[in-house]
Amino acid sequence: MTGAVRDIDVFGNAPVALCISRDRIIQTCNPRFAEMFAGRREDFDDRPLLSLYPSTEDYERIGKAGLAAMLVSGRFADERIMRRLDGSLFWCQVSGQSLSPEAPFRLALWSFADLSAARPVVDLTVREREVIVMTCQGMTSKEIGGALGVSYRTVELHRARLLQKFAARNIAELVAKFVGLPM
Repeated sequence: MTGAVRDIDVFGNAPVALCISRDRIIQTCNPRFAEMFAGRREDFDDRPLLSLYPSTEDYERIGKAGLAAMLVSGRFADERIMRRLDGSLFWCQVSGQSLSPEAPFRLALWSFADLSAARPVVDLTVREREVIVMTCQGMTSKEIGGALGVSYRTVELHRARLLQKFAARNIAELVAKFVGLPM
């Protein structure tokens, strides 16, 4: 590798949003991350990731799932709603890699992709977000109920509310609208 290539700031010039966190507190981020979350790079130094979640409940729930996955593989990925510094919410695809396998959140690298152009934010409860994401993964009401510890009838009630909120006639149309496919 030549010196010129070694001298390039790959992190700072990456075309994707990146941040490094220590114990779920942002240590540094690249310009694309700052742009995505509506701030300047320095706005994110030592900022708790909690401040970028819509609620403490979301932060804790996703953290629990992320920790479980990272203890096994060192990696975690999902799609979730995040909060920009201006308070606006948007759908985001998040992927993380632990840099300390024995304690996954001690040091981790995270990438973010803004999905808002294809997936508008509809006012959903935490449970409705869980149900819609699992529905899009092809899970049945019974499977979703088992994963969430509720009855399949409860899942069906959530799906009925989702159909109304998205003005969808059936589950296929709901999934298409949720993922931003043209109808």
